[in-house]
Amino acid sequence: MIEEKPVDIPCPICSNHGEVNMIAHISEIPYFGEHTQVTVMCHDCGWRQTDFIPAEGKKAGGWTLELNDLEQLKSRIVRSSSCTVSILELDLQVNPGTSSTGYVSNVEGVLNRFTKIIDMVIGDLDAEESSDDIARLQNMRYQITNIGIDENVMLTLELLDPHGHSMIIDKDAQERDITGEELENLPVGPDPAVFSKDD
Repeated sequence: MIEEKPVDIPCPICSNHGEVNMIAHISEIPYFGEHTQVTVMCHDCGWRQTDFIPAEGKKAGGWTLELNDLEQLKSRIVRSSSCTVSILELDLQVNPGTSSTGYVSNVEGVLNRFTKIIDMVIGDLDAEESSDDIARLQNMRYQITNIGIDENVMLTLELLDPHGHSMIIDKDAQERDITGEELENLPVGPDPAVFSKDD
């Protein structure tokens, strides 16, 4: 049974005391080991933040996977709240913000997050004034949604995590160390101190 416990901090969104609770759930992620999923939520305003913390300490790390096969879309992704996700060839990047949350998904789910953002941006542009920008965005969308269908499409998915909690679970995924320069410039996401309060 998973138990909710109160956390003695004000909500970072609505500042109310006594409404913030935490749920911690330990589970085994295949090929990645034991993790604790921590969810902190405010019952007053609905704010919620989830992260994945490995049982063993990790060092900063990066993962890349060259995508050119439909089967790769099923590969698992563990993305912590401190991870920057990029599609290198399209110069697309999602950085962790102050309310960033971790998730476990697959490659297709991560790519769908990019296409939703592209669709939202296209919807906000004026068709006549921004026709070049719209055409460029539509080309990006085409490439993302045609991996493994159009043999000319090959994209590289990259995860950079200064805390080392993220991973691409695929036999062809490449793990590497993060350079000092990359580490200096990477955002780290939400303040982990919210998870360190005692009951």
